Amino acid sequence: MRHFLTLKDFSKEEILEIIDIAIEIKKNLKQKVFKKELEMQTLGMIFEKSSTRTRVSFETGMFQLGGHALFLSNRDIHLGRGEPVKDTARVISSMCDMVMIRTFEHSMIEEFAKYSKVPVINGLTDSYHPVQLLADYMTMIEYGIDKNAVVAYIGDGNNMTHSWMMLASKMGFDLRIATPVGYEVDSKVLEDALRFAKESGSKITISNDPKEAMRNASIVTTDTWASMGQEDEKEERIKAFKGYMVDDLMMCLAKKSAKFLHCLPAYRGQEVSENVLEAHAGIVFDEAENRLHAQKGLMVWLDKQRELGKN
Repeated sequence: MRHFLTLKDFSKEEILEIIDIAIEIKKNLKQKVFKKELEMQTLGMIFEKSSTRTRVSFETGMFQLGGHALFLSNRDIHLGRGEPVKDTARVISSMCDMVMIRTFEHSMIEEFAKYSKVPVINGLTDSYHPVQLLADYMTMIEYGIDKNAVVAYIGDGNNMTHSWMMLASKMGFDLRIATPVGYEVDSKVLEDALRFAKESGSKITISNDPKEAMRNASIVTTDTWASMGQEDEKEERIKAFKGYMVDDLMMCLAKKSAKFLHCLPAYRGQEVSENVLEAHAGIVFDEAENRLHAQKGLMVWLDKQRELGKN
């Protein structure tokens, strides 16, 4: 049984296989060709954290593939309200063909996957956001900026940073991360990424200097400074992240042809300026749309792996 909890568990070849499927599905969609590759299948979507893109992309994607998606908030099911995770996993996986979970603790999704009879997809945890990185890399390929990429990540050492580290270490491109003091990446995740980077040839650099990270970068990316569950820290974080906004002056340090990516939602005037976001709105919203296509590619790939496992 293959689950999709973090890119750490996938090879470069497997990531490219998923994206190749996604690109083909997107091409067919634009031509109004719908292949019901998951016909009569059901995706259980467990949301302990709310989302715009995650819900719309998975629900729409499952419908376009001929299946059905069930939205299950923490108000709709007993998970976290007395029923152990392992019991919820056993029950839902006996009725659904696949499960997507968007939650807080990464350990929760790991436990769910341990007891699940069907593939489990990480729609976001506090540690990783791998489905977003599939969409990001798909966008890089479409824009021809995946070869010899130098990515500058400016901001919080959070789940997006961790996922960029995993993607870079698997695909072999260089990644420069700049975070404020006290907001660095998790040391265990860094250790894993550096181990994979030795095999792929990726160079991952960690610093507290956003300007240095930006120099000659071909791709610049960031994320909100205060994620869900950190609302009480918002004012403190705004002070700590002073000087980390990606604005026109910051972008001037990158290559002239550099592209800007953002997982959204974007808070203009905080992690990114209005000018930078609007100047790169085309690629940012293509990136957002690619959540739909990348996740469809992922679900089809996971279903194929399950079928191969039965044979």
